[in-house]
Order: sequence, then structure tokens, then C-alpha cells
Amino acid sequence: MTRNILDEAHIHPAIRAAISGNHADIIGEVKSAVALHDIVVVGMAQNPFPRKARALLKSAGLQHVYLEYGSYLSGWRRRNALKMWTGWPTFPMVFVKGVLIGGASELQRLIESGQLPALLNTARQA
Repeated sequence: MTRNILDEAHIHPAIRAAISGNHADIIGEVKSAVALHDIVVVGMAQNPFPRKARALLKSAGLQHVYLEYGSYLSGWRRRNALKMWTGWPTFPMVFVKGVLIGGASELQRLIESGQLPALLNTARQA
């Protein structure tokens, strides 16, 4: 898979620091949580899909860490940095053993297919 990301050669040196530092704090928080915990759900208030993902995990008896950033009316710029970092366009973002598996629908499919336990038994992705 190749993601369409503008390569550094096509970014003027004068703005590279601004790009790399843009909301780096939120990305750092998520990276740290993903490195420390087997399952991390990143969401936002008022959105029913992060709640659905958390309920699915609870029903499956799986512990997870939940990170919530803003709501529909607040925090969208910070959340946009996460979308740009992951390439995933919606919330929640569900990480299992360091791997972004998608959102609530993808999590539900993994649980229903029985594939989630296998993912939890794999080595953590760096």
C-alpha cells in the first residue's frame, strides 16, 4: 500500500518545522498510549461511534484506554492532526497492539469473525 503524502522534497524548508510541529502534542499522546496499551480507542464527545467501539470492547471483556479529544464543535483542528497522521478519516480510531484497525465497524467485524484474539496475541507493532 502506498499512501499519498507530500514528500519533504516538495515542502519548502521554511515551513517544515511548522508542519512537523503542528499539534504534535496530540499525536505524541496517542503514540504514547498506543505504545503502552494493547487496545486504545481515540474518540470525541457527542459521537456515537466511539461509544459503540467501547461498548463492543466491554461486551467482549477487553480492557482498553480511551482518549477523547473535543466534540463536534471544539477540538477539530487538533483531531485533524490525528487524521492526517493516521490517514483514517473518522472517529473512533481503534489501535490493537500498535496497529490501527479502523473504527467501530471494523472492530465489530474483527470481533464477530473471531480475529481480534489473534491480533491481541501478536507481537506489538513498532
